[in-house]
Amino acid sequence: MINSRNWFSNISIFSDGADLKKMKQSYETGLVNGFTTNPSLMKKAGVTDYLKFAKEAVDIFPNLSISFEVFGDDVNDIKREAHILTNLGRNVFVKIPIISIHGTSNAKIIEELSSEEIKLNITAVTTISQVEEAVDSFGLNTENYVSIFVGRLNDVGIETGEFVKQSKKICEKKKNTKLLWASTRELYNIKQAKELGCDIITVPPELIDKLNTNEKSAISVSLDTVRGFQKDIESLGFSIEE
Repeated sequence: MINSRNWFSNISIFSDGADLKKMKQSYETGLVNGFTTNPSLMKKAGVTDYLKFAKEAVDIFPNLSISFEVFGDDVNDIKREAHILTNLGRNVFVKIPIISIHGTSNAKIIEELSSEEIKLNITAVTTISQVEEAVDSFGLNTENYVSIFVGRLNDVGIETGEFVKQSKKICEKKKNTKLLWASTRELYNIKQAKELGCDIITVPPELIDKLNTNEKSAISVSLDTVRGFQKDIESLGFSIEE
């Protein structure tokens, strides 16, 4: 039997979503150290008022790290929105994509905002050069996250082990810069992220629910599987007869 709770003894788990009810449920498991959101998750959760949602989240979780993403793609919009978001609370990290929708670098605005000691979470990072660019843009002694989208890279068949290891080494060059494994696809990713040196992993609520269930042996997984087949067979009412 694998002791799954050892998987995250030295890694922080952030619940990834924008449904306040599910965020509360994730927190109540005692496994969650923070939260992340993004525009796609807000759309999925049916959020219609961004600031209302953000303020409620900060009020509910005033002492846990929580990341809110800017909507703007223009430098001036990013700067304006970043100031609005950071003022919501001391626990807020402002998420900024490493590149614009046109593929141009956001390093300049990242550097400017970091110089103001705004806590940043640089997102959509998928290459070593982007990790270097983000870390180089951070001011000394500022708190920041670099979110590497490991799951999305794996989705298109890209091996990511070395990418994660190198990203960790780069992040260690700046004090208080933490490496965050984003786009988690399965529970085993938590073990992988920990072993490769990530400080944080974002986990959707449905996977956090699985973490909080009883540990299972390999044979129990096999047994649960065939019992599930049998349950569905009975519900279908089918038989194989000539």
